[in-house]
Amino acid sequence: MEDGNGSKMSREKFDLANRGMSDEVLNCVMPYIHDPKDRDAVSLVCRRWYDLDALTRKHITIALCYTTSPDRLRRRFPHLESLKLKGKPRAAMFNLIMEDWGGYVTPWVKEIADYFDCLKVLHFRRMIVKDSDLELLAKARGRVLLVLKLDKCSGFSTDGLLHVGRSCRNLRTLFLEESQIEDKDGEWLHELALNNTVLETLNFYMTELAKVRFEDLELIARNCQSLISMKISDYEVLDLVGFFRAASALEEFAGGSFSEEPDKYSAVTFPRRLCRLGLNYMGKNEMPIVFPFASLLKKLDLLYCLLNTEDHCLLIQKCPNLEVLEARDVIGDRGLEVLAQSCKKLRRLRIERGDDDQEMEDEEGVVSQRGLMALARGCLEIEYVAVYVSDITNASLECIGTHSKNLCDFRLVLLEREERITDLPLDNGVRALLRGCQKLRRFALYLRSGGLTDVGLRYIGQYSPNVRWMLLGYVGESDAGLLAFSRGCPSLQKLEMRGCCFSERALAVAVMQLTSLRYLWVQGYRTSETGRDLLVMARPFWNIELIPSRGVIIDSPDGESVVMEHPAHILAYYSLAGPRTDFPSTVIPLDPASYLTL
Repeated sequence: MEDGNGSKMSREKFDLANRGMSDEVLNCVMPYIHDPKDRDAVSLVCRRWYDLDALTRKHITIALCYTTSPDRLRRRFPHLESLKLKGKPRAAMFNLIMEDWGGYVTPWVKEIADYFDCLKVLHFRRMIVKDSDLELLAKARGRVLLVLKLDKCSGFSTDGLLHVGRSCRNLRTLFLEESQIEDKDGEWLHELALNNTVLETLNFYMTELAKVRFEDLELIARNCQSLISMKISDYEVLDLVGFFRAASALEEFAGGSFSEEPDKYSAVTFPRRLCRLGLNYMGKNEMPIVFPFASLLKKLDLLYCLLNTEDHCLLIQKCPNLEVLEARDVIGDRGLEVLAQSCKKLRRLRIERGDDDQEMEDEEGVVSQRGLMALARGCLEIEYVAVYVSDITNASLECIGTHSKNLCDFRLVLLEREERITDLPLDNGVRALLRGCQKLRRFALYLRSGGLTDVGLRYIGQYSPNVRWMLLGYVGESDAGLLAFSRGCPSLQKLEMRGCCFSERALAVAVMQLTSLRYLWVQGYRTSETGRDLLVMARPFWNIELIPSRGVIIDSPDGESVVMEHPAHILAYYSLAGPRTDFPSTVIPLDPASYLTL
């Protein structure tokens, strides 16, 4: 332990300080310790501090719902006010995990309904939610629930939301973004509009909820004077004129659509406080409606706009205060150069892959080392970069390491569009980036064959002392590279890998060498007939699950259905609850005891 001057405290002094600290002082200090890692450290000091942490902990995030059980959580933290619970692995967002894999909220909702009297904030992510779960939650906790987030969830309908709208009258936030919801009618929104006067955030962006009535949106705006954020599904912008007029405090809006003649949209006036915006299907002709307040924008979502590279440049030039930008790679290198010149306050940038066949794509609509180097030199405050590139060089990665000293989260995917990449492998560039970006905590590198040698993989392990989450795709050449990597990364807790050449034994040995690792997901590796080599990583509280390779039917670009082979998966994670019991037939738990008889 360190004192205020950074020097090490002796165990004797620490014990003396502990004995001399009264319960009254502890009770005063504990509420000001919010960071989960600090809380965990405090709870390990002694039994008294452990108990006090249990009584005063207000928020918990459970990164995988099978790592503990609802009753164990209740016994450990009986007075929780906020809970975030994640279900399916992150790969589910890319359709790599079956819908019935698991991640059911039902046992958690039952425990919450029966015991968690203080719970006010609930966030389920990538989980299966039933209408009956929402009904029970609304009846048991509706009066006290302030925040309900169903984030990329599935399994429920507007019938379940109806219970939320009727009973949860103190909701400040209702978040449904990217959830798969059966849209039966719009009564849920009508009930919400009638019963709630304190709503601050309503988000059903990127859902299929199309049966809502614009009158109910206007009613919410009139009744809820504190409404600051509204993100909706595809809804004609002209029908929202009354909503925008009533929502005087609105700071964020996303969604909508444009299906009328462009000149009609001159009637649309946005609230004067609006500073975060995302307009779906906005084209060049509709873009001028943004110009009057573009200089006030701090966040701009262009992922679903119909703009070419030149349109992006024109709009971005008018947004000097931009801090967050989301777009597709049609923005191009020129768009990133304009961004670097115009938006010096930029902190977060997300560039997704565009549709190769989309009409809005043009010859300039690719991102490469040129755009990344301009970004690094021009946007010195950048903290988060997630980008799909068509070409990349070691020099561009070195440039990021030289200039982007605040970078905490970096994710790069190299697309397959170009047959030849200018400068591979990227060993030296990756080393320079990791050495230069000391604040990096999350790192993703998804390349192609030959993109990173075993030496580069060793560099990642050697120069990632603080990285806690990592995604690696198509990196390395052999098991030796993986083993060299695993001798580093002392802080790595969560590792995801795809399309790699490693054997089961090498993966298992790597897990044992990564001393902080709590979670592993791998798709695409050298499988064996029995999986016996994976038992090298078997240990108490460590669950290992296998998903065999399978054929998946997808639609090809020409509209025909084709069968695509999905390689086998490995999922392994620490769990205090033991092996789960809700496996579908497509998931095989690896039980070390079963191999004793082989």
